[in-house]
Amino acid sequence: MQRQIEQIISSRFGVETGVVLTRPEPQFGDFATNVALQLAKPLGKNPRQIAEEIAESLRESGEFSEVSVAGPGFINLRVGDQALVESARREIERVRLGQRVVIETNNPNPFKALHIGHAFNAIIADTMANLLEVDGADVHRVSYHGDVGAHVGKSMYSLLKFVDGDIGRLEQIAPEDRNTFMSQMYAEGAKAYREDEVAREEIVQLARQSFVLNDELYRQVYTICKRWSFDEIDRVMRRIGNQPIEKRYLESQADIKGVPIVQTNVPGVFRKSEGALIFPGSQYGSFDNAFVTSQGLGLYGARDLGLMMLKHDDFQADKSYIVTAEEQRDYFKGVIKAAELCLPELKDVTVNISTGTVKLTTGKMSSRDGDVVQINWLFDQVAEAIRSRGGEPNPDVVSGALRYQFLRVRVGSDVVFDVNDAVSLTGNSGPYLQYAHARASSILRKATVEASQELGGLDESERALMVKLGQYAEIVEVSARELMPHHLCVYLYELAQQFNQFYEKSRIIGDDREALRLGVVEIYRDTLASGLKVLGIIAPDEL
Repeated sequence: MQRQIEQIISSRFGVETGVVLTRPEPQFGDFATNVALQLAKPLGKNPRQIAEEIAESLRESGEFSEVSVAGPGFINLRVGDQALVESARREIERVRLGQRVVIETNNPNPFKALHIGHAFNAIIADTMANLLEVDGADVHRVSYHGDVGAHVGKSMYSLLKFVDGDIGRLEQIAPEDRNTFMSQMYAEGAKAYREDEVAREEIVQLARQSFVLNDELYRQVYTICKRWSFDEIDRVMRRIGNQPIEKRYLESQADIKGVPIVQTNVPGVFRKSEGALIFPGSQYGSFDNAFVTSQGLGLYGARDLGLMMLKHDDFQADKSYIVTAEEQRDYFKGVIKAAELCLPELKDVTVNISTGTVKLTTGKMSSRDGDVVQINWLFDQVAEAIRSRGGEPNPDVVSGALRYQFLRVRVGSDVVFDVNDAVSLTGNSGPYLQYAHARASSILRKATVEASQELGGLDESERALMVKLGQYAEIVEVSARELMPHHLCVYLYELAQQFNQFYEKSRIIGDDREALRLGVVEIYRDTLASGLKVLGIIAPDEL
């Protein structure tokens, strides 16, 4: 509808302008715009006259049951029933059709426990991948994990002491206890590194060992615990409802690729400082950062350069998205600039999207010293909250509660996770929307006639719901364009509320308008299911 008005303005007045539609009170119409007032000054014309000319073209289109001009130049529109139904059934415009995209949908490091922040970023990235797909892109989901370096050294310090030469001790750890065990091992190693100078030296050596694996006991412990970690990562990703990844990248692979890139771009891009290779990021709005040590060992920057090249080799993507915490924004600004200078083919390819922080009563979470809130704990809290309300905490409802609570907040903002809010069946929550879908499905199952596909002669409550349904495609398009899932969350909650108003006013089963109203319910149910699918939330037929 906006485009239609924009085209009329372009044709009649020879100017290009954006049109914003608002929702007036129902007695004035379905939509309103003040675009005529905005055009008055640049066109040098009376806004009321501009509005009348636009209104004339809109009436001629035959798509509106009423077009009126009010006040100094407001245009009020009432859409015809057929146009409303067509709008509700409109396909989403696939703007990114033909674009190839790579997106990292999870990146927890092995040898550590998964915490809530890992799930938060993974859910956001996976939902962005869904939006990109709906928008027409050819999407490739990948993951990236640190299997070498300092954090491995800290965990291996504790693990080797625990094993004490007997690899069989690891086999005694039950599968359900492994995540907690790995968290404990990392926390102990981090504490030793922080407080014990002798231990710190040993941990540094153990970190270097992770690159070469030339000690048999070290290699065995490393291999077993790395497998445990990835088993747990995959299990958690399934549990939160993420789609499977296509390829898993490791820092050890990226290191091999990235270090030579840095070394061959000295002094053009990098400079030497006491033997280390430094990128002068402060010249580009970032900070000066060592990519390779004086011993020739790769650091995070070199590995991220290598990862960018690995992904380019595999996919030749038009865009590559990385979703990370806000504190990494400046770091990635430097790495992306370094990549563009070293590898011109990567210019304008990599996009870093920053997320906020998940806050609980324990405060901000950090994995630096192992003091984290594990994701399994949050699963248990959500399940218990559902159970305390007499519900059955099936996996789909638990994941729906988690996903929606994270996604309903604008990307980049902090999330204060309230378990009671997350499972509410009366408030703005995932389970509320899942219940709304189940209720609509139940109505359709009880039908005594076939749902009508011809939906003319709508009454006030039917019409109000159809107007809301007609916004769906546009909301998804905006969400995809901005990669902001919260727009869709807001819309789906408002849609469910609008359906409640319709349901309160409109008897369905057994009414002489049953067939028509079932047709409306069917469109509502399908729209809600479509939106939940984009969010990665299961739409159950019954709860």
